[in-house]
Amino acid sequence: MSDPIWIPAILVFLAAVFTTVAAALVSEVTRDWWRRREVARRVKPVLSGQARRTRDVHDLIRTEEEVGGLLGLATKLVPGLQGLAGFLEQSRLDLSPQTFLILTLGSGLGLGIFVLALTGSLFWFAVAVAFGAAQPYLYASHRRKKRFRQFEEEFPESIDLLTRAIRAGHPLTSGMGMVADEGPPEVAAEFRRAFEEQRFGIPFEEALLGMVDRTDMVDVRIFAIAVLVQREVGGNLAEILDNLAHTIRRRFYLRRQLRIYTAQGRMTGFALAALPVVVGLVIFIINPEYVSLLFTHFVGQILVVVALVLQVLGALWIKKIINIDF
Repeated sequence: MSDPIWIPAILVFLAAVFTTVAAALVSEVTRDWWRRREVARRVKPVLSGQARRTRDVHDLIRTEEEVGGLLGLATKLVPGLQGLAGFLEQSRLDLSPQTFLILTLGSGLGLGIFVLALTGSLFWFAVAVAFGAAQPYLYASHRRKKRFRQFEEEFPESIDLLTRAIRAGHPLTSGMGMVADEGPPEVAAEFRRAFEEQRFGIPFEEALLGMVDRTDMVDVRIFAIAVLVQREVGGNLAEILDNLAHTIRRRFYLRRQLRIYTAQGRMTGFALAALPVVVGLVIFIINPEYVSLLFTHFVGQILVVVALVLQVLGALWIKKIINIDF
């Protein structure tokens, strides 16, 4: 392919990238200004002594998504995007849903325009848009899975620390504060938020259930249920937490064992997914004219789309078979 085609394609791609970054920065600056304005408005009646405690405690912790602008309202109204803010929080991405959507749209259009300038094909433009738009979500999903995996490894150790604090005579809330100060980083961050929320007047049950919602993990849900039931009916909390830590470790051990037993199935899935791509590339290198019909002819393009869809369905099917939840 000649250089005069590459040069404008690269320039258009860079323009799309810079436009997306600029729009994201403007969105973040606007978000920060709005957040500062709202914090000042909420704190003012509390500092002046004119606030009613119950109402203003909840007003102080209200999330910014509840007071977002028009784009924030659109984010709420679009089906499937209501949980985007929680997804970004679980991924530890300090981005608003609006900024994330701007990055998604910009990455999709940027890559699509680049491919369109190179090939002039609307078919490959659509494929590139879909691929580019999926990248921010895949990155956030990868960070979320990595964080949850680390949280699972650190959680039993944090429960042991909380158990030792209770046996030493500290109340549960004080023990949570010790976990927040001395525990492993991922778990400590969640315990610190729950501890600070109950310090600022949020009921302990709500603070604990908020941690469950933010982590969305079975182990944390079991922990919250055990603590709340013990507060209602009584019992030896230290012994309960000891048994819970042992159960979580056993579940983690069994999950590792299952990964070993299903390693062959996962490798088979990877091989089956990579085989058509590798064979296609080899044939293209040997005889490009033979393979080019798949990309230049309308029927060939339809076959490529069908093959990609079947590949994705097959990969998801294999993943569903080898993933065992318990």
